Amino acid sequence: MQKILIVGGVAGGASAAARLRRLNEEAEIIVFEKGEYISFANCGLPYHVGKVITERQQLLVQTVESMKNRFRIDVRVRSEVLCIDRQKKEVTVLNHVNGKTYTENYDILLLSPGAAPLRPPIPGIDSPRIFTLRNMADMDAIIQAVDNKTCGEAVVIGGGFIGLEMAENLHLRGFKVTLVEMAEQVMLNLDREMAAIVHNHLRQKGVNLILQDGVAAFNVQENRTMAILQSGKKILADLIILAIGVKPDTQLAKDAGLELGQKEAIKVNEYFQTSDPSIYAVGDAIETFDFSTGQPAWLPLAGPANRQGRLAADIIAGRSTVYGGVQGTAIAKVFDLTVASTGKNEKTLQSQGIKYFASFTHTNSHAGYYPGATPLTIKLLFGEQGELLGAQVIGQDGVDKRIDVLATALRLKANVDDLSGLELAYAPPFSSAKDPVNIAGYVAGNILRGDVEIIHWHQLANLNREDTVILDVREKAEQEAGFIPGSINIPLGQLRKRLAEIPSDKEIIIYCQVGLRAYVAARILLQKGYTRVKNLSGGFKTWFPVAKDLNYPISYPSHQEEIAVTAENS
Repeated sequence: MQKILIVGGVAGGASAAARLRRLNEEAEIIVFEKGEYISFANCGLPYHVGKVITERQQLLVQTVESMKNRFRIDVRVRSEVLCIDRQKKEVTVLNHVNGKTYTENYDILLLSPGAAPLRPPIPGIDSPRIFTLRNMADMDAIIQAVDNKTCGEAVVIGGGFIGLEMAENLHLRGFKVTLVEMAEQVMLNLDREMAAIVHNHLRQKGVNLILQDGVAAFNVQENRTMAILQSGKKILADLIILAIGVKPDTQLAKDAGLELGQKEAIKVNEYFQTSDPSIYAVGDAIETFDFSTGQPAWLPLAGPANRQGRLAADIIAGRSTVYGGVQGTAIAKVFDLTVASTGKNEKTLQSQGIKYFASFTHTNSHAGYYPGATPLTIKLLFGEQGELLGAQVIGQDGVDKRIDVLATALRLKANVDDLSGLELAYAPPFSSAKDPVNIAGYVAGNILRGDVEIIHWHQLANLNREDTVILDVREKAEQEAGFIPGSINIPLGQLRKRLAEIPSDKEIIIYCQVGLRAYVAARILLQKGYTRVKNLSGGFKTWFPVAKDLNYPISYPSHQEEIAVTAENS
């Protein structure tokens, strides 16, 4: 009879244990969990703080009793595995209930220790008023602190998923929230112009967003804590959430001499085997690989951890399967926005030396004539042969549907023409006859075929204005919301009659609201003999959020001069 020990529950370990029992009724399976709960919905913790999830019990995915009764698994909570003796194939366990240690031998050992919140050596960081959020106990401590304040000020350090979710849920609880992020943007899975949409939305919701600044020290006072930033700014708060990221919790593996990779994550092969073939590992603690490039990757996300646990169980049980790698599909709620991505972003593609194209499309979440349609922004990244490399989607409705289609296309190695050919479900309340994914495919295909050359928002700053005309083909009424400084306005419907106003010896940069009319205008000019014509990808709707976020000059018809519109006064 095979004896399998699993270290760690939650996503990877609990999934592996349940799957192993379904595949092997006779194996002896023991799960050790240092905490009190074997399996809980850690992604739901911020929402219980905000009382969106009202019942604490709803976060408990599996209890010790249900695991024992349903799967006949020996579950030992509050039991910490202290060390691994690979020669004897045994572990030493500390029972935190009675304080005693004992050993347990194994045939197969599966490690699923997860990741731990980063706590850099910042003065004052060990104050009990500075919280991290990883488990149920952390959540309980935050709720107790929140409940003690009918209202107050909170500082969230870190603009990743947990930081943004905590900012929103503390705001729901009546706190005035300041979000501090050391990088130039929140959500590093996004590219800069997509993150700008999130920045503007956070400010609109009343969040005090501080970018490119970190914490130098915490000064604990009588009833409050002061966060002293590297810039010298001081923020007095009733509550501080530290959400600057996580690191693989791999001290146990390191002490056992298992090979580690980047960020000291446990190196595994496509079968989840570590450098010791009797020891497997899954979840946030492992270094796996990018499915498209084969390059090492560390991706602490719940979805991959669950799938890895199931696959590892299949492999341990003798089924013929291998892991296909990670692609980084993620989604988050940020107040009224849904923000999602899959595959690579521009920063990653550039760092890996991969040539790519980018396109932006802005469409409605469903048919515009049906009530309730909301804007949807899609960014595609694709290769020279049209192969899909990554995608980012932001909107209020229908984002999850589109990112899942794009993630599936990416996994199946589809190209942009495949996107335009997808037959997707359509009815006016749900989509349009040409779904936003189809539109994104059409636009990307036009770029690849050379139907029009594009230019991106960040390239406008490098133009030689003496040799360039920026042409706005929107209607006059649309200019009331602002226009790109120095541009001239000729509405598309008047373009053919006013060609004499457009010099043929200069570069013509055309934009409209989202890019469609500018594409039509570009096709007109190209067929009228103009040779240096480019379409601003995504149009004014891509450029404007970045301009607001970065305080670029924005012109208005009612002003003679260019004015800078900040997010605070827009």
